[in-house]
Amino acid sequence: MIKREIQKNLESKLFKSKAIILLGARQVGKTTLLHTMLSNREDLLWLNGDELDVQKLFENISAVRLSAIFGSKKIVVIDEAQRIADIGLRLKLITDSIPEVQLIATGSSSFELADKVNEPLTGRKWEYKMYPISFREMVNHKGLLYEKRMIPHRMVFGYYPDVVMNPGDEKEILKQLSDSYLYKDILMWETIKKPDKILKLLQAIALQVGSQVSNNELAQICGIDSKTVEKYIDLLEKTFIIFRLSSFNRNLRNELKSSKKIYFYDNGIRNAVIANYSQIENRQDIGQLWENFVISERIKFLHYSGSWANTWFWRTKEQKEIDLIEELDNKITAYEFKWNKKTKVKIPKLFLATYKEAEIKIVHNENLEEILL
Repeated sequence: MIKREIQKNLESKLFKSKAIILLGARQVGKTTLLHTMLSNREDLLWLNGDELDVQKLFENISAVRLSAIFGSKKIVVIDEAQRIADIGLRLKLITDSIPEVQLIATGSSSFELADKVNEPLTGRKWEYKMYPISFREMVNHKGLLYEKRMIPHRMVFGYYPDVVMNPGDEKEILKQLSDSYLYKDILMWETIKKPDKILKLLQAIALQVGSQVSNNELAQICGIDSKTVEKYIDLLEKTFIIFRLSSFNRNLRNELKSSKKIYFYDNGIRNAVIANYSQIENRQDIGQLWENFVISERIKFLHYSGSWANTWFWRTKEQKEIDLIEELDNKITAYEFKWNKKTKVKIPKLFLATYKEAEIKIVHNENLEEILL
C-alpha cells in the first residue's frame, strides 16, 4: 500500500470539534485512504452520497433523526457528499447538534458546485485537497532511483492510483477515466446535455498546455460561446481535473496582466483526452509534457507540505517568458523547466533587472528531486 502524505494531517485533526472535508477528483484514492485510516474502528458509520437512499436520507433531516441514525457511532464518513442536496447545511446541522461525532466528508467537486452553499461550515471545518499519487509519495514507497527511472513513463501515463498499481493496463484505465467518469459531477450539474463539448474543450486545452489560452479562441474551436467556455473551465477546475495559472505582474508596463495558462493535475488524463500514449522519445510535445508534469508535482508538494505559496507564469508583450513564478514568505523564485539538462536557458534580462532579488532555478530531468522532496 502506497502511504499517502495527507493521512498524517487528517489523523491529527480527528476529534478537534470540526468537520474534516477531503476534496479531490474521482479515483485519486480518497475512499481507499479513509478505509485504510479507519479500518480498525468499530464505531464508524459509512454513507455513500452516490447512493439514492443516502441522498433521500438527508431530505428534511432533523437533529433528532440524525442522532437516531448515528446511534453510538463516533465517526461518520459521508463519501461523495456533493451529491446530497444542500450538503453544506446538512453538514452544519451535524457539527452543531452532534459535536461528539467526528464528521468526515469527501467530495469530487467543490461543494458549491452542487448546491452553491459556501458559508454554512465557515469556522467549522478543516479542508484538504487530495491529488493523484505524487512523485514524493512514490519515492517514499519505491525509492528515488526507481522513481526517477520511471519519470518518462509517468509523463505519459500519470499517477492515478489504478494506473500506478496496474502496469500494463494503463491505456484501458485512463480511457475509462477520461471517457466520462471524471466528468460525472459536471454532467449532472445543471443537466449539461453536451458532454462532447466538454471533451472537445479538454482536447483543445491539452494541445495548448504551456501556452497562453484565450476563451475566444477555445470557443471558436469548440463551437460554443466564450461565456460557456469560461463556465466549463470553472467546472473542470472545481472538479480538480485542470488548474489555471495567471500572469505575474507588478505593474511593469509591458508585462501581461490578464493572461492565463491551463494545466492538468495529471499527465495521464491530459494524454488520454488526445489519445496519445506514444513514448516521450517519439513525441513533439515533450516540452509540454515535462512542464505539465513538474508544475503539477510542485503544486502537490506545496499543498502537502503546508507551504502557502502564490504561483504564476511571467510573460511580456514581446513574448519573453518564464514558466513558473512562485512567491513564498515574500521571496520570489523563478523556475524554467527543460527536459534535457543540456538545453540552453536564457532568463530574460528585463526580469533579472526588475526582480533583482528573485532566485532562478532551472529544473531538468536530473535535478527534479531538488524541488519535489
